Amino acid sequence: MFYIKLKGIVSENQCGKRLDLILVDLFPNYTRSCVKKWILNGYVFVDNILINKPKMIIKKCVKILVNFKYISKRIDLPEYIFLDIVYEDNLIIVINKQSNLIVHPNHNSNGGTILNGLLYYFPDINVVPRCGIIHRLDKNTTGLMVVAKTLYSYLMLSNELKNRKFIKEYEAIVFGDLINDGTIIKPIKRHKIKRVCMMVSDDGKEAITHYSIISKYIYCTHVRILLETGRTHQIRVHMSYISHPLIGDILYGKKKYLSGKKHIIINNELRSFSRQALHATRLFFKHPIGNIYINCFSPLPSDMSRLLSFLSDYKITNDF
Repeated sequence: MFYIKLKGIVSENQCGKRLDLILVDLFPNYTRSCVKKWILNGYVFVDNILINKPKMIIKKCVKILVNFKYISKRIDLPEYIFLDIVYEDNLIIVINKQSNLIVHPNHNSNGGTILNGLLYYFPDINVVPRCGIIHRLDKNTTGLMVVAKTLYSYLMLSNELKNRKFIKEYEAIVFGDLINDGTIIKPIKRHKIKRVCMMVSDDGKEAITHYSIISKYIYCTHVRILLETGRTHQIRVHMSYISHPLIGDILYGKKKYLSGKKHIIINNELRSFSRQALHATRLFFKHPIGNIYINCFSPLPSDMSRLLSFLSDYKITNDF
């Protein structure tokens, strides 16, 4: 058991919102139900005044202090899971995640996750919130993610992520002929009906995605994506929103294929790609100690490389 102290300042954009919703924005590594418990238990101070009403409207820019007692209640068990560690020191780990691997247990899975693997390799990480997991990747998204090995590094990295100091770059293969590089600024929230999905909505959380064209093919585009925010399924939702869903994305992708017998081969290849074609290629962030920056890169996995090799016969060489 130990105490955790979190500090934040309400921005002008957050003024007029409920206290619990503001806390979720300020401290994205904690759930809304967790935030509500903080407030009801008297752990939250607004300009040094204790506030215990989750629905209280905050009308001006104020200082937020959360001081709560953390007791690890984990029942997750250590389990041997192969972790491709590309960088490690006493404070952090950078993992190159493979496909078909969940980051942490949920209601559908009690084991076989990165979290279980972390407990196997680093038993002491059990006392760190979320076993040190700073950000997540979807089950079938591959690539780089960072994990904190201590409470101190967890708080420091979480703060860097909240303040958008992380550089997170991805590569994806999307349906359609993208004309130009661009930026998508559309809020995202959980889908009203399909609860496993997210959706673009004006009353959602801010979400910003930048994309640039790497190469173009018949009915496909290879893109580089830079995230400014980190909402659940953000890339998949945003690219689908502009009618360029990721190849292989059965949740947000539409079954768009080329018509005509001459395109049977390419259609079969695209249909056979078994996951969303998305890979986290680069992580750049400040180390928790000192003025040191970590810059990690992960090349495309074999399945995406094979798909691009196949598509090379259909490459569009016009300038863009």
